[in-house]
Amino acid sequence: MKRLLLALGLMTASASSVFAADAPTLTVSKSIEINAPASVVWSLVKDFDGLNKWHPAVAKDVIVEGKNNTVGAIRLLTLGDGGTIKEKLLAYDVKGQSFKYSILEGVLPVSSYESTLKVEGTADAAKVTWSGTFKRKDVGPTPAKDADDATAKITMEGVYQGGLDNLKKLAEAE
Repeated sequence: MKRLLLALGLMTASASSVFAADAPTLTVSKSIEINAPASVVWSLVKDFDGLNKWHPAVAKDVIVEGKNNTVGAIRLLTLGDGGTIKEKLLAYDVKGQSFKYSILEGVLPVSSYESTLKVEGTADAAKVTWSGTFKRKDVGPTPAKDADDATAKITMEGVYQGGLDNLKKLAEAE
């Protein structure tokens, strides 16, 4: 009986990794030009616990482990509809005005998610690029219609664009 359970467990684990391998890695990248100094734009986005200050979908952003803007910090985002997303800071570069993070768990239809936010520019204008790689949340061979590759891409495009559009509005008003 133990051998049968072990064999079933191994087959299930193998099937899961085969399905995960079948789900393609997807990429989304959005950029926006902002008529404000890059330093002003960076000051708006630089805090890992500050997404709620510029992204309209995020109601609350709290560091739950570690220290803000320090690699390894974990933030808990609470969305306007009450959903949550837990993210981990993977890299933080003050001089390069960028940071990289991953999603540990949450309501978005993605898995294996890593994203980078970068501010470039001059004293007159900035370009912000938000890009990510991920798989759909349901990595099985036949995901539900609302858990497929298209849904994952469209959702992340909307998240990035909504945040960047609002960031532009805020930065240009300063």
